Amino acid sequence: MRRGLLGLLGLLGLIVLAGAATAVVFRPDKAARVATGLVSHTLCSETFVAGLDPATTLGEIFQTMPGLRHVFPYLKYQVDRNAATVTVSLAGRAESRAVARDGIGCRLVYPSKANVPIAMASLAGDAPPGGVPEIAGPAVVEPSDDKLLGALERAFAEVPGGPHRGTKAVIVLHDGRIVAERYAPGYGIDTPMLGWSMTKSVTNALVGILVRQGKLAVAAPAPVAAWRNPSDPRHAITIEQLMRMTSGLALDETNTGFDPSSRTLFTEPDMAAFAESARLQAPPGTRFHYSSASTILLSRIVTDAVGGKSENVRDLAERELFGPLGMRDVTLEFDAVGTPVGSTYMYATARDWARFGLLYANDGVVGRRRILPGAGWTSRPHRPRARARATRLASLPTAARPSIRAAACAGACRAIRSSPRARRASAS
Repeated sequence: MRRGLLGLLGLLGLIVLAGAATAVVFRPDKAARVATGLVSHTLCSETFVAGLDPATTLGEIFQTMPGLRHVFPYLKYQVDRNAATVTVSLAGRAESRAVARDGIGCRLVYPSKANVPIAMASLAGDAPPGGVPEIAGPAVVEPSDDKLLGALERAFAEVPGGPHRGTKAVIVLHDGRIVAERYAPGYGIDTPMLGWSMTKSVTNALVGILVRQGKLAVAAPAPVAAWRNPSDPRHAITIEQLMRMTSGLALDETNTGFDPSSRTLFTEPDMAAFAESARLQAPPGTRFHYSSASTILLSRIVTDAVGGKSENVRDLAERELFGPLGMRDVTLEFDAVGTPVGSTYMYATARDWARFGLLYANDGVVGRRRILPGAGWTSRPHRPRARARATRLASLPTAARPSIRAAACAGACRAIRSSPRARRASAS
């Protein structure tokens, strides 16, 4: 999602000039609402969850987005620290507001639908649970190797004339321990950081836990009430196809501000209800297209499988995932009806994200405890089925393909290459 957001709303720069004819077809007001929803939600979370300065955040994140920078001068925001809200408008219109609450982060507020209350809880502590080894001491781990030092410096360097990197944290692990880490000014060991699309991997893990518990089956039709009728062509969509983004649903994420995936995240109080209403545009399993809305559907499926309440999801995540991994400072955010925004909005410290990465590097096992199913669960998300393989990369802009591969590998590959299991496999 983060990479997609860099191109989000490229057409929004035309809103100020949009005439009546374009309004009929493209509904610039909808794209404007996506823009203000994105900014208000993210700015709220960065301010009240991460504890960062809103003016700095606004400039560092949104002023550098190619689409938003054209309308940046027209964005107006107000932070109310007493009410814990952030309100954003575009040229005085399309106002969006997000509200923060302790333990649950931020949610967009909609006049037409009150936010479902969520019981506050927090997974916090000074030490990981018994049996979970520490990955570092309390101080920042400085690299002891010149090559590692050089790698950190390059990761934070802004290349003249190149795209803005905005690196905030880098952690390098070896044998389950941090051997080097660095943070940008204003960030540190205890700073919660927005996962963007790394949050999708957390949703993948929650699905995997429920599969291991026998509560879900990825090859079975997705348990979506709106598709329950066997005569509905969407009835054939499986959980695995939603995970692989090959459902065939018209939920393509193009990040124009007009696309259904962007609207799902930033204009709809019930994100999953909006996503599940999408029509089929291709037979399930035959076409790949990136879609955060597909992960929102999985978030609802996870919620329903554990009782239908946001508190149930929090309990599952903390008891079966965050707690066993020793993740101490995690905030999973929800939509207005209590479904996790499992495509985009989870906050955790860089060290907690590293702990999560080690779970996948170690084939779903922490210590002697299996968290995820066996049989290659940790490798299946990046192996598309044969029928969708040809369209998977064909649907992406040519210039984006190498960078997408690099972004997907940047964090995970370091952990995988340095894990004991990976080294044993490569040596055999």
